[in-house]
Amino acid sequence: MIFFRIKDIGLILASILMMSLLANCQSSKQFITFKPENNATSAKHIVLISGDEEYRSEEGLPMLAKILTERHGFRTTVLFAINPETDEIDPNYQQNIPGLEALKSADLMIIATRFRGLPDDQMKYIDDYLRSGKPLIGLRTATHAFKFDDPSSPYAKYSFNSKVSGWEGGFGKKILGETWINHHGNHKHEGTRGLIDGLAEREKHPILTGVKDIWGSTDVYGITAIPEEAEVMIWGASTAGMTPEAPINWGKSIIPVAWTKRYTYEPGGNEGRAFTTTMGAATDLVSADLRRLIINAAYWTMDMKDQISENMNVDIIGDYEPTAFGFDGFVKGKKPEDYE
Repeated sequence: MIFFRIKDIGLILASILMMSLLANCQSSKQFITFKPENNATSAKHIVLISGDEEYRSEEGLPMLAKILTERHGFRTTVLFAINPETDEIDPNYQQNIPGLEALKSADLMIIATRFRGLPDDQMKYIDDYLRSGKPLIGLRTATHAFKFDDPSSPYAKYSFNSKVSGWEGGFGKKILGETWINHHGNHKHEGTRGLIDGLAEREKHPILTGVKDIWGSTDVYGITAIPEEAEVMIWGASTAGMTPEAPINWGKSIIPVAWTKRYTYEPGGNEGRAFTTTMGAATDLVSADLRRLIINAAYWTMDMKDQISENMNVDIIGDYEPTAFGFDGFVKGKKPEDYE
């Protein structure tokens, strides 16, 4: 029989409590949250989902979340692709984005994933969210957000190359309006100059309030045809170079790079608002007017257009020096709390 002194029992209990606290701390840091100053529980909740191998959404989305919270009073949650073996952010690990249950209380989903093949228990939260007809914003690679190699998966229809009836082109085509096609611009050699749609009624659209000058270092994505009901907000012209001063390459046609669309998950289902831009890499988000466009879209998709104004603050909080885009170029060894 083993006997412990009272002092020893106290130390054992303290150790157990400390291990429990550490475990809880580690699990909570698989994603990050930002709360407005007044900590209002009534604040609308925006969930931002990163997870792409090339365009550094793990850097861009936390920056956007801070603006949405500190400048605009929204509660935000930022999710990451986490390698379960290291608990580190690893955009190359395509099967794990912890924290998607946050979508149960979300008023808006902002997604910037690429070719994710998430497990069923995680995809269910995305599927339930879209069934409800809640609003969403898709950035850059969201047109090809998912890729499921197993055709028997209940979420195979989400794949960018889906042939499932009614879901041809997957989540990108069905929900946002387009799937992955190609690089219309010369990738890593040309940028994108945003041209505001010239139709008078669109120039007055709330999403375009205060938006005048957009340039991004990523190239224009190819488009086949977005749905007739979609409204193009911004057209993209390829620039002959990757600096804001580079001239437009008028030898290439202009392509839609930002549009709105209404979506329904299934016939007769709830209708939701979607905004998509094929810009939105971390380096693109240096553009103040691109940030303004996305933040305006957040208000519009949540049916808060009356609160949009030309002088809304979209300034970056703290330092923001995004890593250049490119495969396997993400900063190694980062954990979610590093972006708090």
